[in-house]
Amino acid sequence: MTDESTRAGGSDDGRRGASRVAVLVAASVALVIVAIAAFSIGRLSTLGDPTPTQNSAEAGFARDMQVHHIQGVELAMIVRDATDDPDLRLLAYDIATTQGQQAGQMYGWLNEWGLSQAGSEPSMTWMTRPVAGGGHEGHATHEPGAPMPGYATPEQVAELRALTGLDAERLFLELMITHHEGGVEMAEAVLDRSSYGVVVALARSIVDSQKAEIDLMTRMLDERS
Repeated sequence: MTDESTRAGGSDDGRRGASRVAVLVAASVALVIVAIAAFSIGRLSTLGDPTPTQNSAEAGFARDMQVHHIQGVELAMIVRDATDDPDLRLLAYDIATTQGQQAGQMYGWLNEWGLSQAGSEPSMTWMTRPVAGGGHEGHATHEPGAPMPGYATPEQVAELRALTGLDAERLFLELMITHHEGGVEMAEAVLDRSSYGVVVALARSIVDSQKAEIDLMTRMLDERS
């Protein structure tokens, strides 16, 4: 664990820490509200939409983003046990709970659509599909079967597990910034390829929330340089 004495910096540091915690709490509450609203709006907007098919962009996104989110939960829980910094522990908890809930939501989509949880194509094949309107250019393209954008390697995950305190905090922030950047890339890619209500609503919420968290984590990483 990080030595608390190294974090002591007088009343100004305490106020900054308390302020950041308040911001994180507010952001967490806002994300819950956004998720509920997005889900409700999405449910209404899909009443007339055709059900996604097995190899659709919607189904591929649901499968692959589940895997991506599950690793996000894993990384967050590792660092939550490796640090005693309250701001980072709160952020890790927010990431774990938000991405866990969203992964469950996407699992439910596939069940509702009558589709298998495992795809019949290599992962990320859906990102090679034409964008809406018949074009081929979008926010991102990806080689089918290649590692997902921002996905940490087994070696990186093992390294994080072996660290504690400030070293764990730095590596987690580096990995999670990259992980979020990959998540945003995937969410923007499905927005280019889908108009299905619940998928669009969740993808937009992922883009907005993870971009905000990237900004926050970049500042937190700068503070630990």
